[in-house]
Amino acid sequence: MTNASTTGNVGTGTGKYREILAQFDEHSIPDLDIAVLGALELFETAALPPFPIPRLAGKRLLVVGSGNAAVVGRLLFDDVDARYADESTYEHELATHRERIDSAVIVSASGGKDADGIAAALKKEGIPLWLLTANERAPARAHVDPEQVLVFPKNREPYTYNTSTYMGMLLAKTQEDPNAILGFITDTVAQAIPDTLAKYDAFYCILPAHCIGMKDMLLTKFDELFGARVSARAFTLEETMHAKTDVPSETECFISFGEENTMFGDPSARVHIPLPSPPTGGGYAAMMAIAYYTIGQIQKQHPPYFKDNIGRYAEEASKLFGERISVIVA
Repeated sequence: MTNASTTGNVGTGTGKYREILAQFDEHSIPDLDIAVLGALELFETAALPPFPIPRLAGKRLLVVGSGNAAVVGRLLFDDVDARYADESTYEHELATHRERIDSAVIVSASGGKDADGIAAALKKEGIPLWLLTANERAPARAHVDPEQVLVFPKNREPYTYNTSTYMGMLLAKTQEDPNAILGFITDTVAQAIPDTLAKYDAFYCILPAHCIGMKDMLLTKFDELFGARVSARAFTLEETMHAKTDVPSETECFISFGEENTMFGDPSARVHIPLPSPPTGGGYAAMMAIAYYTIGQIQKQHPPYFKDNIGRYAEEASKLFGERISVIVA
């Protein structure tokens, strides 16, 4: 994994999972696990923009994103002086904390939809902007200094998956090894996932404390893939001790990432997913990859709720946002 300038370059290698992503159509949408493996193949060779933390040192940031972009923004800037907002709260932040904001970062895979309006509003306020995106033609970049637009590599993926897009941003921050993460998933994680997940309609994810910031990222992905058909909860092991399991369900599966769960849920409904240690991974990128891969395996073992409905949703979203939303994001 090498560094580029402000524009991410697609890697020269393909790989069998990237090949699937390059060729699927609306009738052959791959599951999320394929997007994970394809993203890791991409970042084995793709160049990433240098992460801008040194240039933002000493700034009081407002970090804004929509959906999982908001979660990624919090992860990327968790070690600097920053306030965080989404499409619903950024105006409140500006109204109540303007004196504490002297720069802003917008995180948006597409750089469109809400990001365009947010960028315009921040520019009107005279706030210097950075844009982290995976779209060379992001509408929001019209409001941002070209030197402060970072374009990250991405694969062709189904709409809402946003796997390569956000994984690239996390890798740029953490400098984890995508090749090692890929090997860990195929050699270790894949063997830990049982083929009995279809009998559960609820999943309880136990996260390591240092990755609890990714909780909403996992829950959002469950929402996008399953809606109300399959529910999910996510807590640390310590949080789980506080009345999270007082109402049991025979159809809830407990998935522990990292530390093994020996206390909660029926022993037959426990799945333990190991996590790698540094230097293989152990950071946000590895956690995202392994959790998304696991969710992809749940997707494989349940009816194709997402695949059956994403076409209809894309049509509705196109009207909602006033721009064309495609089932396939190239």
